[in-house]
Amino acid sequence: MATTYARAVGVKVLRFTSFSTEAIPLTVQLRKVNQMRVMGLTTALCTLLLAQPAFAQEWTEYVNKVDRFSVPAPGEPTSETITWDSEYGAKFPGRVYKWTEGPNRYSITVVDFSDAERIHAAIKHEAYVGGVGYWVIDIAASVAHAARLYRQKPGVNVTYDAFHYVNLITGHMLQLTNPDATRSYVAIYLHENRLYVLDATVAKGQPPPLIFQQSFAMLGPDGNSIRYQSLYYNRFPERQLGGRGGRGGGGGDAGRGGGGDAGRGDGAQPQGGQQGRPQ
Repeated sequence: MATTYARAVGVKVLRFTSFSTEAIPLTVQLRKVNQMRVMGLTTALCTLLLAQPAFAQEWTEYVNKVDRFSVPAPGEPTSETITWDSEYGAKFPGRVYKWTEGPNRYSITVVDFSDAERIHAAIKHEAYVGGVGYWVIDIAASVAHAARLYRQKPGVNVTYDAFHYVNLITGHMLQLTNPDATRSYVAIYLHENRLYVLDATVAKGQPPPLIFQQSFAMLGPDGNSIRYQSLYYNRFPERQLGGRGGRGGGGGDAGRGGGGDAGRGDGAQPQGGQQGRPQ
């Protein structure tokens, strides 16, 4: 900016000319550039914050002592009672807990296999005569069966399909792209003869719902989170009707997070302490 004087009118006039940095020290030039970068970054951050979805809400720890699990979730769920069709033709009681957050949907399905022997006895399959207790097989196959139901959904593209575990409780995980371009992140576990199916389906472009899956926890009868010190595999209920099956499975020592004795092979309810070993 150059300053000149208009002598004819006797006033000072500011006249803009071409800008030159030749006379400005280099340190001053760099300071101005850095200030411009900071201002640009601040503007971008403000734009990003303002662009956050209007549906975002606070996530809290949801604890369910009936079906023995806890999970971070967007508020309180709705729930409904369902009947779960097993791989071997039996029907088991269950519940589905659902959350929504804008276009994103979250659910946990819990299926109770604790009465599997009686439920299967009522079916009276001819194959049961002199054969293995299919009620045990039905429980053992439940994780694979639930995973297969997802793989067979029309139009889905499975992008991840592998063994998984949470707190050393073994299970399976899938990731799928659905026909409407949403993404489903599914985790399936079998613990104390309850099947847990976690489903987080998010809109296209939304980040993976890692906190929903990776912070999921099983609860013991005392309401505390269960921690194992080695891999846990489900143990089946003790036989009640004199047929075949029961026991089996097992896992590592139940650890210090509470719950204790989860997965004992004697059919008893967890009481605390360490988990029993397979016999």
